[in-house]
Amino acid sequence: MKLRADQTGDRGLPMPLWLQGALETAQAAIISALAVIAPIVAVWAAAGFQHGDFATLARLAGQSWLLVHGVPLELSGGGSEAAASIDSGVLTLIPLGLTLVPFLLAWRAGRRLARASYSDQLWQALLGSWAVYAAFGTATGFVCRTADVGINPLHALLVPLIPFALGMIIGARREAGSWSRLIGVDAVDWISRTSQHSRWAGSYIASVVKAGFVAAVAAVALAAFLLAMDLFVHWNLVVSVYEALDAGIIGGAVLTIAQLGFLPNLVILTLAWSSGAGFAMGVGSQVGPLATAVGPLPSIPVLAAIPSGPLEYAFAVLIIPVLAGVLGGWWFLREGENHFDEWLSIKVRARWFTASVSTLVLAVLAGLVAGVLAMALAWVAHGSAGIGRLTDIGPDPFWMAAWLAAEVGVGVVIGYAAGPWLEREQAARAEPAQVS
Repeated sequence: MKLRADQTGDRGLPMPLWLQGALETAQAAIISALAVIAPIVAVWAAAGFQHGDFATLARLAGQSWLLVHGVPLELSGGGSEAAASIDSGVLTLIPLGLTLVPFLLAWRAGRRLARASYSDQLWQALLGSWAVYAAFGTATGFVCRTADVGINPLHALLVPLIPFALGMIIGARREAGSWSRLIGVDAVDWISRTSQHSRWAGSYIASVVKAGFVAAVAAVALAAFLLAMDLFVHWNLVVSVYEALDAGIIGGAVLTIAQLGFLPNLVILTLAWSSGAGFAMGVGSQVGPLATAVGPLPSIPVLAAIPSGPLEYAFAVLIIPVLAGVLGGWWFLREGENHFDEWLSIKVRARWFTASVSTLVLAVLAGLVAGVLAMALAWVAHGSAGIGRLTDIGPDPFWMAAWLAAEVGVGVVIGYAAGPWLEREQAARAEPAQVS
């Protein structure tokens, strides 16, 4: 990372890093706000709001911007005490698809700031950018709170920084090429001064974590494919809800955009369903591969694709996390960093014992990594719509982690054990091609 010529002011002098970070952040905040305002303006243009004055629309846009960043909104019935008791609640259901907008903008800003900074100066740009974003969130929360929608000032200050700072750090890391260059620490020199056993242990743990990450990513990808197949099978039900709503062209487009905003949430719900943990669609409800029991749901087209009633052979979807674990175990074999197995083989001569124990340890550790990642996904996808029964939507983080960890662990054992056979098959296919 070094200063580039295009990061200078009008007089050819370098722009202060904190100022450049503030400008990048202001740009990201404005663009993310415009992404939220656009569909609201479209609905207003189609006369979709009962109270369409500018102040009401501006506050609604600000509240939506805060919700996209994960800020809880405290809903109040506003009228009588009876109405308030029914309609009061906290809206915490985050449209993760829309959260990607500020995240990607922060990722871009992080890369640009990393190009303009030396490794020991990047913190100046980061602090300047985060201060501006925190101020933007605080001002939005202060201006947009109403008698019906309460906003905690501390939440408005800190919560928007989570997706933005995460995106900025990942973007800066992508530009720097390594964490050591990003923070100005020579990791290679530090590792070279450790013992050989420490380096082996470190490489083993790193490979296990990567294997668990590969398994978790594969499980999410397979869940996304399963969701696409489910929508394809139930497409007639989805279309029938659209027709019943009769929202018009603009209303239908905005409804579709809103559903796309929750698409990552739906993928995580599908992952929970395929793992066997299931998910809730309201207090006291449960949607799983073996049984589904839900009450009346809102007229949202995509919800028509939720499988209902007794499902024959639905338990077969439990193979999805296992297949993801197989991929993780095979990847670990190809990585070739099973130093725990090597150390155990030196200590114990019985190969059948050392191979079994090292494989089981690998399965447990990789399963725990995948389970922790699944818990994080379930936590961000779980939330409350704030009203009625819909105060419990999404998977239980603990049970999703437990189910996925166990299934991925089984898959890792299979993948690691079958890996040598798969490698021999690939080598056998390559030999005739080389001969010819």
